[in-house]
Amino acid sequence: MADVIEYEGTLYRPPSEANSLILQATIGCSYNRCTFCAMYRDKAFRMRPIGELREEIRWARKHMGPDVRKVFLADGDALVAKARFLEDLLQELRAAFPNLSRVSCYASPQSLQVRSVDEMAKLRELGLTQYYLGVESGDNRVLEWLDKGVDHDEMVDAANKATAAGIKLSTMILLGAGGREGSLEHARHSARIINRIQPRFVSTLVMTPVEGTPLMDQAERGEVDELDPVELAAELREFIAGLQLKGSIFRSNHASNFLALKGTFPKDKHALLGVLDQVLEDPQSAHFVPDWLRAL
Repeated sequence: MADVIEYEGTLYRPPSEANSLILQATIGCSYNRCTFCAMYRDKAFRMRPIGELREEIRWARKHMGPDVRKVFLADGDALVAKARFLEDLLQELRAAFPNLSRVSCYASPQSLQVRSVDEMAKLRELGLTQYYLGVESGDNRVLEWLDKGVDHDEMVDAANKATAAGIKLSTMILLGAGGREGSLEHARHSARIINRIQPRFVSTLVMTPVEGTPLMDQAERGEVDELDPVELAAELREFIAGLQLKGSIFRSNHASNFLALKGTFPKDKHALLGVLDQVLEDPQSAHFVPDWLRAL
C-alpha cells in the first residue's frame, strides 16, 4: 500500500474542488498549447499506471475513511485517457467510497471531440458526472490568438456532446482576452457561445500574463492590452447582459478576479447587472480585490 499520495509537480484544481480527494489520473495536459496557460508546461503528458492509482485509493480509504464524497481527476486533461483506463479507475473509486457523489475532471475541447457520446455516458454511469471546460471566448479572433485549437462552432459542438451524454458542464470565460479594442466583441460573442452551450455552471477568470507562457512573451513586447478593474467590470457587464440562460450558476470567485460575484440565472441576472452598474457609476466605492491579494 502507498505510504501517502504523492503528486508530481504543481497541482491545480478548480475552486469548487477545494474539499475533494484529488488523484493524478494523468500527468500534464495532452494539448498544452494555450498561450495563456503555464500550468503544465514542465510536464510531458502521460497516463498514470492503474496499479499506482489503486494503491493511492487504498491509502485514501484507510486514512480518509469510506465517506469521501467528491473526487477530482487531475491533471489538465484526464478525459482524453483511454476509456478502459477511466472505467477501471471509476470502478475502483466506487468500490472504495460507497457514498461517492461526484467525480469530475478538466476537459479540453480536443478530448471532447475524440470521446464519443456513448463513452461519456458510460463513464457518467460509473460516476464521472462533471467536466470543467475552458471556453475562454466565443470570438473566433480571440480563440485563434489564444491557440485554443477550435473555433466558436467547434467549441459548441464539443460541449454539446457532453451535454448529450448527461454531463454537467462548468465553463470558464477569460475576461480581458479581447484586449481593449476587442473587449465588447469578446463579451458579446462569449455570451452567445455560453447561451448555445447552456452549461450548469459559468465562471469568469481574468487573463493575466504569467511566466513561461507565450502570452507573457507577447506582454513583454508590449503586444497585450491588460484591462484595468473598471474596464473589466464593463466587459463583465456586457457579458452578463447578453446571457440568456435557463438554469445556470454563475461565479467570479477565481483568485484572478477583481470582483467576486455570484448568482443563479435567470433569477439573479438583474441584480448582478445592478451591482456592476453601481461599480461603473462610482468606481471609487467599488470593493475591488487589490493586486497583492490576487493569486496570479
